[in-house]
Parts: sequence; C-alpha cells; structure tokens
Amino acid sequence: MSRRKICVVTTSRAEFGLLNGLLKCIRADQALRLQVIASGMHLAPEFGLTVREIEAEGVKLDRKIDLRLTGESGLANAKSIGLGLAGFADALAELQPAIVVLLGDRFELFAPAIAALMLRIPIAHIHGGERSEGAIDESVRHAITKMASLHFPATELYRRRIIQMGESPKRVFNFGAPGLDQIHGTPLLTRAQLEQDLGLSLQYPVALVTYHPATLDRGAVDTQVRDLAGAIKASNLNAVFTMANADAQGARINARLRALCAQTPGRFKWIPHLGHRRYLSCLQHCAVMVGNSSSGLTEAPSFRLPVVNIGDRQRGRVRAANVIDVPCSQAAILRGIRRATSSRFRASLRRMRNPYDRFHDGRASERIKDVLKHVCLSDDLQKKVFHDLL
Repeated sequence: MSRRKICVVTTSRAEFGLLNGLLKCIRADQALRLQVIASGMHLAPEFGLTVREIEAEGVKLDRKIDLRLTGESGLANAKSIGLGLAGFADALAELQPAIVVLLGDRFELFAPAIAALMLRIPIAHIHGGERSEGAIDESVRHAITKMASLHFPATELYRRRIIQMGESPKRVFNFGAPGLDQIHGTPLLTRAQLEQDLGLSLQYPVALVTYHPATLDRGAVDTQVRDLAGAIKASNLNAVFTMANADAQGARINARLRALCAQTPGRFKWIPHLGHRRYLSCLQHCAVMVGNSSSGLTEAPSFRLPVVNIGDRQRGRVRAANVIDVPCSQAAILRGIRRATSSRFRASLRRMRNPYDRFHDGRASERIKDVLKHVCLSDDLQKKVFHDLL
C-alpha cells in the first residue's frame, strides 16, 4: 500500500518554527510520506539563508525554490510571486503530493497556492480566518482560504469566520495553533544559558523587539522606526532586536535597527534569527515584547508576557489581556512600555489563558496530521459548494 504524500511548504523562519511539530508528526507516521519545499526568505542571503538551519535539524528538503526576495518594494515582491509560480508548478507536478500544506498569510504563499489549485492538488490551510487589517496579509490570507479545501484555524472565532466565507463546516477544524505545541514539549534555555547565548545580561529588564512593515500604512517607515527606537532608548531597557520580514520596506527597517544596535552595543543586540527554541526562551525570560509581530498575540500569552503592540498591523486579531495596543508614536510606545513593565500590569496576567491554545496539551499538530491522514481524497474535496448561513 502506497503512503499518502503530504507536501509542506515553508517560506520564513517564523513559519518553519510553527510547522516543525507537524513535520515531525507526519514523518513519524508510517502511512504518510513527508515532502518539504523551502522557499522565500529561507533562500535569501539578506534574511540569513535559514534553509541551512532547516537542514541542520535533519529535515530532508525535496525542493528549494528561490524567489529572489529582497524586501525592497511591492514591485520586487510581485515579481517574486511570478517567479515562484513557475517554480512551484514544476515542483508540484514532479512530486505529485496528495495534499499541499500552507500556513499563514505571507504573500509568497500565493505561488504554491495557485500552482496547487491549477494542478488540482487539495490545499490544507493553517491559521486562516484571522484579521490583520493593517497589512496586505489580510487579503492574501482570505484568498488562500477560498483556494483551500481543508482549514485549520486557531480559535473558534476564526473557525466561524471561515464558515461565514462560505466554506463547509465539515472541512474546518479548530485544534488551536500548532506552533504552541513546542511550548509544551521543548526544554527551554535557562536564564543563565540565554544570557550566555545572547551575550546580554538579563539581570536588567530586556525588551524583545520585532517590527515588520505595516504594508497598508501610508506613513513613512523612517518615521516609524525613529519613533520605535526613540521609545526603546527612553525606556532605559536593554533590548534584543530581530529581523523584519520580506514585505516591502522590510530591508529599510532592518538597516536602521541594525545601525542602532551597532551604535549602542552594550544595551542593544541585533540577532536576525533567534531560532524557535531561543525565541521561546526569550518569551520566557524577557520583561516585555515590543513591535507588531503576530507572535505577541499567539505565543506570548502562554508565557504571560506583556506585549506593546504598535499600530494597525495586527488590528482585528483575537488578543489576550497581555496585549497593550498603541499608535506608532514615540510618546505612545513609551507609555505602553511603562505600563507593560509595571508590577500591577504583570500581576493582572497571572490567571490569563492563551486563547490560541485550545486543548493545552501540545497535540494540535497530531490532530492536524490525523485529518490529513484520514480525509477522503475524492474529487468532491476540491469542489466548492458555497455554504450559506441561514
């Protein structure tokens, strides 16, 4: 009996960490054959060539598809999608998977999604139904939802929203966010180990800072970064800065924050890619997260870590009580940091639960794998019948 081939596409460092548990579950199941395609930021020198880290973890890559990402402009990214579409069409035609798995809302995912749709390969989409009204991701995510046959949203609200978009309730499964599985099963670094690894003392409060382009915001990126940097400096916190993604203007953000860290090496560390274990360890030991990363909403609540969420990039997403929303101005960000690091606010989070961790048992990836394993692969799986709400 032939094994069912499940092809998982990964295009970014953050998304690979969220998919890692699912990759392991598929690989361990004798009835399944795992295929992995690395693309996007993984193959870009500007973003650290993180494909090497994937291979270092023992993950066999069936294909590498270079999109020539730079993060310079919308035009460059549009051209990358076109380049990727040709590459993914060839790769999927050769690999012939039974199902293609995509996670999230990165613009690069348009390439494998369209290729799979044209080749009549069912798509399983993880983290659909969410909202991020300040970014182009909003449109990308919902478009992929309409191309996908199976849906794995991270909360009940997101499950209902996908059904509201016309998808069959029988094909929408809320198991929570699979990236949280590793919090339950990964031994994290101790405070002393993390200090040594980062080369930064954690005796003084440290902020974890990640700022991505707000792609639908007309405001100047230089002004946004200046206000962010000014607030971090005025807070007197030490900080670990991680790299922005490959959205338009991401390269500009990275250049300015890297320069800031070079000017103040005693307080600020520029670490482009922490890796999932180090990143989760930072969530455990840092005093606050500052920026506009979705991990502040999905992963940080599991550590009861205060988050100062800047601007509109994550507007519309489900958030726990740890999130303090502020506009992108130096004064507002600084007020948010001071509130987040106050003993009163931290005490208010003691009984908080993560809304993205439905079962709190670290088995979301296993449940997704079981659906991929047992779902009937008839022609009906890809036939779209619009489910009307009564």
